[in-house]
Formats: sequence, C-alpha cells, structure tokens
Amino acid sequence: MSQQLSLVDLDSPLHGHVKGERSVMAFPFFALSKGRRMQPITYADEYVSIEVRPSQTGVATIYDKEILLYIASLLVSQMKRCETPSQEYSFTAHDFLRVIGGNRSARSYQRINGALERLQGTQIKTNIEAGGEGEDGFFSWVSEAKMSYTKNADGTKRLNKVKVRLCDWLYRAIIKDQKILTYDSNYFQLSPIERRLYELARVHCGQQRFFHIGLTKLQTKVGSEDRTAKFKAALRDVQGRQPLPEYDLFVVDDPESDGARMIRSAGFGTLVSKRNPMVIFKPKGRAKAGRQRVDVLPPAGPETHAPVSAAMITAEPADLEVSSHILEKAGHLFPGYDKYAVLDEWRRWALGKEAPRRPDAAFLAFFTTYAKRNPLPN
Repeated sequence: MSQQLSLVDLDSPLHGHVKGERSVMAFPFFALSKGRRMQPITYADEYVSIEVRPSQTGVATIYDKEILLYIASLLVSQMKRCETPSQEYSFTAHDFLRVIGGNRSARSYQRINGALERLQGTQIKTNIEAGGEGEDGFFSWVSEAKMSYTKNADGTKRLNKVKVRLCDWLYRAIIKDQKILTYDSNYFQLSPIERRLYELARVHCGQQRFFHIGLTKLQTKVGSEDRTAKFKAALRDVQGRQPLPEYDLFVVDDPESDGARMIRSAGFGTLVSKRNPMVIFKPKGRAKAGRQRVDVLPPAGPETHAPVSAAMITAEPADLEVSSHILEKAGHLFPGYDKYAVLDEWRRWALGKEAPRRPDAAFLAFFTTYAKRNPLPN
C-alpha cells in the first residue's frame, strides 16, 4: 500500500474549494432519499449505461456522496501541489463535518459509519471509461473503509480517525481524466433533489447563456422516482424559491412564454408545450468571458481631445434578459401594448450599447419612453 497520509499533511477542502468528478455529477449514481433504497438504480441513454445495486443497507445516498467529495478535494489539493496523489486517505470526522457544515453529535458520527458501509457495499456497473480504461464487472465506491476509536471512561466510543481507500475507477477518473468541477459551499445546505439539479446545471451550463432540457429527460438524469406531475411540482417550487447556488431554474410549458422565446432565439427548434415542457438553467449574473471593451469618444467640437479610454462593456443578448415578473408588470402598466414586441424593440436598440446593470429597470424605462412616443389611438 502507498504511504498513509493524514489530514495534517493535506489542505482541507474548506481552505480551498470542494471538488467533484464530472461523470459522477452528470448521472444518477446515488439514491435521493435518506431512507433505505433496496431497488437498483438503472440509467441508459445512447452512450451511457449505469446499474447500481444495493447492499443489505441499501444504495449509497446523495448524503453519503459527501465523503467522496471530501476525499476528491483532498486528492486534487495534492495534485495542485504537484505531489503524487494517494488512493488512501485518513481524516478526522471532526474536519469532515466542519467542511459539510454538519454538527458534531454522536448521531453524526453514526451517520458517517452508515455512509461508509453503504459506499463500500453498493455495487456499480457502467460503461463510462475512466483514465482510458473500462471495467466490465462491478465495483464499490470505496474498497476499504475503517473507523478508529478510543473508549471514554463510561465506555462510549470516541472516533479518532476515518480511513478510506478509493475505488480504482474513481481514482483514475480524477488523476487521469481530470474532469473536475468546483462546488459552491452552499451545496451542502440543499435538499437531495436540489443537489442533483445544481450538479446538472454545473455540468451542462458551462459558459453558455443557458442550458435547456426536456422535463422527462431531466427527471431521468436527476434519478427521481416520483410521478412526473409531482416532479414538475417540485421544480415549480424550486423556481419559486431559486435556492440553487450560481444558477436559476425555470419550467417552460407555454410556447409564448419568455423561456420559449429565449430557446427559439438561440436557434433551437425545440417545441415547447404542456405535453413537452422544458426546463431552463441559467447562470445568475455570472461575469462574461471575453467581453468587448470600447473607447468612448467625447463629443465632436473645437475642444475635442484624444479618445477617453473607459471600461464600457457592450451589451450582449445574455445581458438583455428580463424577468417574467417584470414582463407581467409591464403588461399592467402599459395595457394595450404588445409587451413582447416592445421587448424585442428594446433589445435591438440596446444591443451593442453599454450593458445595463439592471435589465428589468432599463426595460421598464424604455417602455415608458416608448409609450409616450407611441400613444395608443383613442
């Protein structure tokens, strides 16, 4: 075995960022319920197949996955220091709970023990290759898991150290493929379904203006066992609260809605309807890469000087998105006007000018001026 590394030899993920492997984020490898799931998880599309079998204690849950994220973060920390990453890690339960924001009660330590048992007992089979190698058989998330303890005077156990050895598949995926994504620290406060939605947004959005997916397909990738109507209702709840870090979510089932227009304007031929609802993930005001900076010229005249350099960021389509709430408000403020036509007019006018800091307010201001200059006939 390789040399054992303790937590004091490593950087805690809390001092950097919690990391995850992309494939494990993109597909439903974990149960979404804290309860014991004894039914296998299966997933199949054109390219990927996954089968997850339970042990006697059930399938590893999305909460058990926290341990894998913690270890992956330690592993990436080693790689960043140009050290040879170990496949084995020892850490204190105290520090793990500190990273995920868990309390340090006896019950939490029992939860770690149960999580390790499920991670070691759950059997996974997939055609996803890791580090250029595939595996036809089944593997477990961890091939070794131990908890060391001492006893207090009253005979109760006091946990000292957790020792985990990662499976070969996940270890290769991290050190060779290096498709690693950073998690927002608020991930650990999310519910199971919110965690999966965040992971899928993190995987698929990238630097795109938005990512959209059919509701049925999204439910399969989330791994939800609910009826479709109940799953859609859960998404509506998420849309109302917008709890996902970094991303907003919108359920689109009206072909005349802003979301449907946004999908069409991006060149997608997706048909949106009640029978074919779409779900949109959109970054929350993320800074745009490669934005154009232009010189602002002073007014022409006899006292004209050299161009004044200013960091004006020109508006792109992603800067001109207006919330559905503001569109509804515009309809009440300016009855009789086609709010969507005015929205299109504003976007044509604003494109290439300085990006508005508050698109909603800028649109309403434009609408006010537009209505004054284009009064409705009596």
